[in-house]
Formats: sequence, C-alpha cells, structure tokens
Amino acid sequence: MNSRPNTLEQGYDPYQLLRVYTYYRVFLGCLLLLIFESDVLTNLLGSEHETLFFYSCWSYTILNVLSLLGLWHYRAPPSLRQRFIAVAFDVCAISLMMFASGGATSGLGYLMIVSVAAAGMLLPAQLAIFMAAMATLALIGESIAHHAITGIDTKSLFAAGSLGALIFITAFTFQHVTGKIRRSTAELKAQAEHVAHLQKLARLIVERMRTGIIVLDKHDDVALVNDAAQSLLGINAEPEHNLTLTHLPAIHASLQQWRKSRDPQQGSTIISTTTGSANELKISLANLELGKDEDTLVFIEDNRAIAQQAQQLKLASLGRLTASIAHEIRNPLSAISHASQLLGESSDINFADIRLLEIINDQTQRVNQIIENILQVSRRSPASPTTIELNQFMRGFLDRDCEHHNHIKLLSRSSEIYVQFDPTQLQQILSNLISNALRYTNKAGIQHPVTIELSVEKRRDTPSLKVIDNGPGIAPENQKHIFEPFFTTENNGSGLGLFICKELCEANQAVIEYLCDEEQPSCFTIQFAHPDKVQK
Repeated sequence: MNSRPNTLEQGYDPYQLLRVYTYYRVFLGCLLLLIFESDVLTNLLGSEHETLFFYSCWSYTILNVLSLLGLWHYRAPPSLRQRFIAVAFDVCAISLMMFASGGATSGLGYLMIVSVAAAGMLLPAQLAIFMAAMATLALIGESIAHHAITGIDTKSLFAAGSLGALIFITAFTFQHVTGKIRRSTAELKAQAEHVAHLQKLARLIVERMRTGIIVLDKHDDVALVNDAAQSLLGINAEPEHNLTLTHLPAIHASLQQWRKSRDPQQGSTIISTTTGSANELKISLANLELGKDEDTLVFIEDNRAIAQQAQQLKLASLGRLTASIAHEIRNPLSAISHASQLLGESSDINFADIRLLEIINDQTQRVNQIIENILQVSRRSPASPTTIELNQFMRGFLDRDCEHHNHIKLLSRSSEIYVQFDPTQLQQILSNLISNALRYTNKAGIQHPVTIELSVEKRRDTPSLKVIDNGPGIAPENQKHIFEPFFTTENNGSGLGLFICKELCEANQAVIEYLCDEEQPSCFTIQFAHPDKVQK
C-alpha cells in the first residue's frame, strides 16, 4: 500500500483529523465500558456473550489510548497505512461488540456509520468505498453467523442490509463533501501563500527603496520604518528600541505644521526641508488612506540627490541656450576685438584714443571670459565620483597643482578621511576657493594666511573640508547671494566662480557653505556625503 499522501490530501491536515477521531474513539470506548460496568443496559451490551464484549471493549479502549499517546508524542503526519488500520480496527471491534450484544438489532451497528464517515475524510476515495464495503460485509457476515449459532430467526439480516445501504450512502456523501472541502482548503492555502508572497515582496521593496518611508498609526506611534529612513535620519530602529516621534524631532515638527495648515478634505501635503551642514532632507506627509486620518505616511528623500537631478536638467537647458548665445555674441565680439587691434596699429592715433582702445580690449576679453565660463558650466560632463583618501589627495594637489602652496597650511583632524567625489571637479573647486582666499587675505607678516582643515564630523560621520583665510570676509548682506550666478562685488569679476563651485558640489552630493562672523575668520566649508551612502 502506497503511504505517500494523495493529491487530494493537500490542503488539509491529516494529523489533526486523526487526532480528533482518536479522541472520539477513546471517548466511545470509555462510554461503552462505563455503561457495561454500571449495568444500566443489561439486556443490550454483552447480552449474549458478556466475556467477548468485555475483552473486546477493553482492548478497543486501551489500544485507542495508546494511539492517542503516540500522536501526542511524535506529532508527525500519519501515513496512509496508519489511517487505514485505525478505521479497519474500528470496524472489526464494533463487529465483535455487536455480535456479543445480539447482532444488528442491538443498535451498535450504527457506530460503523461514524467510522465510514471518518474514512471518507481520512482516506482516498477508493479506500473509503472499500472501507464501506468492508463494513457492510462485516454487518451481513455477523448477521449470518449470529443466525447460524443461535438458530433464532430474526430480522437481523434485513437490518444489516438496510444499515449497509446507509453506510454506502454515508461513504459517497462524505467523499463528495470532503472532496469539496479539500479543494476549497487547497485553494485557500494557495491564495494565502500568494498573499504572503506579495506581502514579502512588498516588504522587501519598501526596505530596499532609496526613499525613506515611515508609517505612523493613529496614536502617532511608529508602525513601520524602512532601512532608507533609518539611514537618512541616522537612527537605529531595532525591535528592542521603541522608536517614537520624540526621537524624530524633524518629523514631529513637520507633522504638527502639516496638520495645522492642510485641508483634511483634500489630503494635501506640505514639504519640510531639514537643512544642515551634513544633511539635507525633504519630508513629505500624506494620509495612508484617502479620507482617513488614522495612519500617516512619511516620505523622506535626500534633497541633494533631487538637487543633483534638477541640476542636470538645468545644465542641459543652459547648454542649449548658451550654445546659441555664444555663436551670436562671439562673431560681433571677434569683429570688435579685431577692429580695435587694427585701430591700435594706426600711426595717427593719439594717447586718449589708445586708452579707449585698452578699455575696449579689456572689456571684450571680459565678455569672452564670461562666455567661456558659461560654456564650461553647460558643457561639463556628469560627475564620476570615486573613492578618494582626502589627506593624500590634498598633499598631492598642493605639491603638483597649486603654485601658491607656500602660503597654505594643511591641517587634518583624522589620519584617514574617505570621500566619494570626482577628482577633477574637486581640483577645480579647490583652485577657485584657494584663488579667492589668496586674493582677499592679508599676507603681510603671516607665513600661512590660508588654512585648509580636514575633519570628520563625529555625530553624522561625514567628512568636511574648510578653506579658511584671515581676510575681511564677505559682508553679511552679500553672503546670501554669493552662490548666485553673475553676482560679484568686483568690477572685473564674472560672478560665476562660486556658482560653478556650488554646481560641482551638488553634482557630487556635497554641500558648500560660507561662514564669517566676529568669532571666526572667513571660511568656506564643503560637507561631503557619507562615502557609503552616496546615491550613484
């Protein structure tokens, strides 16, 4: 007999069914023994063969108790052979007890209906019908044997036949119902597995999204936080840590402002930006379900990455615009420059006109330099950040590429500082900042008027570079405009140097700031992104 589970058995637990059925068998055996020993129905149970009924009932009960103990101990799915033997044993035991109690007319034969019904649930269709046939033959055989032994002509044979027909009806009915239950259970199990798979996929997608996601319940407790949100906020949301809004002051402030200003019917969202020297986040809030204020969904994005994408679009538009402008301006500008040179070679020109020609040449060169700077911004290739050890890079830059390195002091707060940055673009930024610092610093009596300081901010674990000079600094009213294009305080300046530095920093997800007050000298600070968190 094949002990492998039938395909119809998939979707239900035969162990649980057999255990429930074994509980019933133990209860039935104990009940029959109690009735037999109490002499309540003295003319029914064991009325013809008391000893046979006694031993049959005790054996039936003891074996069922042992079976139940075995199921408790092993807790393994029973094989098909074990289930078949359990039902067949019931049919045999009930047949013996029925014979000892007067045959089919004793009423014990109706207990076989329960056994056949159990066979319909525990066994495949062919074996269940076989068990019904076996029970019917046992009933008829018992009636024939009882009639042959006692010699009493009763209606037991007719009762056995009627009971056998009822047993077959029960077998077919339970087979049909059980088959439908098994198929429904299998479908439900498949659907549950599919839903679990979708939930797992959704959880993995949320965890691996670069956008930080936090879900707050109606009590504003954190119900879910993904890895990106933990990374962007610099928090640890392990299960043993109860994360609350008190640990997220930026989220809490944005949430309060959003709830005060939004229209609940529209489910509007406000954007709160948390800026700092090392981190710049964009926080967006929305209801998890439209029209319901129970759960709140918080999106957290790295604003530097967003600014980088916007900058790429801006540079693309600027490139198309400047290409046409450069063509239109350079042709007349070249003609003006050439005409002034020819005029300067004339022997009839006087001193006053020579001065005017010098002004024309200077201004044409200035306009040409502005065009070159604009083209440099628009034609610049996208950043290709690589891992740079900042101490080593700065020593090499000062030795090879900086002609004024004797006026610069390099100060490092850490032995190894790694950043993700395009080396060529970093050289361009440093050249511009150092050139500006040396232009405005006071070199008199100072060996190193410019200091470059390298460090790592401990709280956020992000690298920084500072270019410090002892010059007068930038006036407070001008500080907010210094990174705007074409803003300059010099007559001969183009106003694009610091703008280019800012664009290059944003392209590498870094932040450049200027600080100057009474407590510290003029200082440009570049806050690099964490080398392990740069979005490529």
